[in-house]
Amino acid sequence: MTSEVVQARPDTPFEELARLLTSHRISGLPVVDDDDKVMGVVSRTDLTRRQATRGRSGSGRGRVLRALGRVGRVHPGVTLPLTAGGLMSSPAVTVHPEQRVVDAARIMERRRIGRLPVVDEEDRLIGITTRRDLLRVFLRTDEEVREDVAGAACLHSPAHGAGELRIDVRDGIVTIEGAAGPEIDTTALIRAAWRVDGVVGVVSSDAGVEPAVDP
Repeated sequence: MTSEVVQARPDTPFEELARLLTSHRISGLPVVDDDDKVMGVVSRTDLTRRQATRGRSGSGRGRVLRALGRVGRVHPGVTLPLTAGGLMSSPAVTVHPEQRVVDAARIMERRRIGRLPVVDEEDRLIGITTRRDLLRVFLRTDEEVREDVAGAACLHSPAHGAGELRIDVRDGIVTIEGAAGPEIDTTALIRAAWRVDGVVGVVSSDAGVEPAVDP
């Protein structure tokens, strides 16, 4: 996720929203209240749809899009007393930092959105993740994934037990062998492997877990 988030308040006006979207070259931004809790999301589509509706007599959607491209300047003569609170899509679809990348990707695909605000346990904004962020994760090499899985294994196994584990990664599928000892919590180990970015499946020869099974 990206921790520095371009955001708006409910009273942020239309022109400022357009300026933020164009100057930062983003397609949407979260709207937060005074406690930084996410209230909704405003996208370019929200702005262009509303402006096109209000300016049908001559401006049209094409002119609105061109206007937004000129650093947020809207069609002269059109009064826009609109704010983020009235334009945003609400409630916002959000995720928590502990959720897996695969789950975030599924949410984006199912809801047809390009960004997800990341919130803490009190729904306060702490970051945002986009399709581009997810793509970077899935492009991780098998060696990078293996190193992270090995690190996670050390946290869920005794020192002598972790050294006996054999971890292999191919095309994002993790194979763990040697995890049958009573001193190793196999279930916790498998779940830890699943939480590593870039993992698309986990196989434990000792536990009989199949590839690509989401625990």
